[in-house]
Amino acid sequence: MHTPSLVGWLLVLLCAATGGYCLTRSRSGSPAQRVTARCEALMAVGMAVMALPASVVPPPAWSPWVFTAVFGATALWALVRRHPHHAVGALAMVYMALAMVGMPDMAGHPAAGVNGMTGMAGMTHSAPAGVPLLTGLLLAYYAVYVLAAGVRLVPGDAGAGPRAVVGAERGACAGPPVVLRACQVAMGLGMLAMLLAL
Repeated sequence: MHTPSLVGWLLVLLCAATGGYCLTRSRSGSPAQRVTARCEALMAVGMAVMALPASVVPPPAWSPWVFTAVFGATALWALVRRHPHHAVGALAMVYMALAMVGMPDMAGHPAAGVNGMTGMAGMTHSAPAGVPLLTGLLLAYYAVYVLAAGVRLVPGDAGAGPRAVVGAERGACAGPPVVLRACQVAMGLGMLAMLLAL
């Protein structure tokens, strides 16, 4: 297994494990926490599927439209529920899915890219797939998000840092605070990796 595929599989495992944890936590806690945990699980599973190495699992031509429909609906739900971070995450997924449309190798001839992920760098293309300004804004958002969530993982300093991660939902992945924060960092890192591959 070459390095790009290895990175892609590591991202798949990270997102799948995070999604599995959130799914198990969706059975406990308050109704709001359970719904939020299901939303986090959906995001993580979607990221895992999108990150599958194209050299091993060629994406069907219709997959970007499925991602767009599912995460477009998720973004609307998040906006209605006033969960801005979930809305940004879902819209980022829509953005990456739309970036997959029209790539030369989408018709079934996958090529190994920078990290072997489908849709983003998993397809060979001569120009960046996304809009550089929008990609940059999303990268900045998730960089701040990961740093803030990481600071909250430091023992004894959890309450000393910012009161909340920018745009983060307090009820996400209802569970022990340390595992919750690690879950948030993992999801943020996964999103950063996927955006960097655009």
